[in-house]
Amino acid sequence: MSTPQSVRFENVTKAFGAVKAVRDVSFEITAGELVTLLGPSGCGKTTTLRMIAGLELATAGTIFIGERNVTALPATSRDVAMVFQSYALFPHMNVLDNVAYGLTVSGIKKRDAHAQALEALALVGLADYGKRLPSELSGGQQQRVAVARAVVLEPEVLLFDEPLSNLDAKLRRHVREEVRELQQKLGITAVYVTHDQEEALAVSDRIIVMNDAIIAQIGTPRDLYELPASRFVANFIGDANLAEAQIVQVDGERAHVNAAGLQLDLRARGLKQGNALLAIRPRAIQLHAEAKPDAAEVTIDKAAYLGSHVEYELKTPLGDLFAIDPHVDRPLAAGDKAWMELAVRGVTLVPEG
Repeated sequence: MSTPQSVRFENVTKAFGAVKAVRDVSFEITAGELVTLLGPSGCGKTTTLRMIAGLELATAGTIFIGERNVTALPATSRDVAMVFQSYALFPHMNVLDNVAYGLTVSGIKKRDAHAQALEALALVGLADYGKRLPSELSGGQQQRVAVARAVVLEPEVLLFDEPLSNLDAKLRRHVREEVRELQQKLGITAVYVTHDQEEALAVSDRIIVMNDAIIAQIGTPRDLYELPASRFVANFIGDANLAEAQIVQVDGERAHVNAAGLQLDLRARGLKQGNALLAIRPRAIQLHAEAKPDAAEVTIDKAAYLGSHVEYELKTPLGDLFAIDPHVDRPLAAGDKAWMELAVRGVTLVPEG
């Protein structure tokens, strides 16, 4: 396996005519790290991935893989491999030949290429599937073949372009765990593109959230979920409720916050006294059927039982809120009155409202 390399963007822009798909983007991915580019459609994440691969060339700025400036190099001159959304397997070739294909076209003898391909198939749990055609495999198995075909090239950087989007939800969870385990086992640098927030949170060391061609925030999954830096990130990661509140007093790094009568002690996050924006995670809303001191009275607008939890839409003094309640043994019904408290965990001030 090649030595994993870092990836660095310095003020990179990519324009298609008058449209800037990526604008002045800078970041660094350390060697051996799995970083996900996450964002809504059209945010620039796939264009960024394609610039790492050399499938698109930057209009401005500099791209490094390790210490090598690859900005102007085509894909064939970069030591990267990509796993595509469509798998891109050759239907007339068996699995072993599919995995060995990149090696054979580079001049490696067929016997040696097949030996390396078998090793790669063993890594993804498909050592006994070499003689099968892609059409004889499930979607998850085809995706693992695509991963093996990329890994066998021993790239410095492994790229994933929406690799699980063609799988059903249950299989997607299983395959993403396999991808993460393989990346950690190999210690390879990986860049992963998805629009699925749960997928990004599950597989990543860090996440680069993009919006409107720029970076909105970079951080660990926990940082992004618990400490979003803007209204967009708070709303995009984890379905936060956004509500107006007032910072009554700041004492060092703590802020005393009044949220429609609910009193909260939160991290100040550099904010001062005055109006502020709260991000409230659905599971941070605690509902009680009986009145409680210092709780806010709310009305259940809608209720949906989902087996492991109940989802509520609420009418509250803070506006319409969405709540997730694990107490399925005592569900509330639409039209019921309830009393709401906010847990400290799952509620945060948002610096850029």
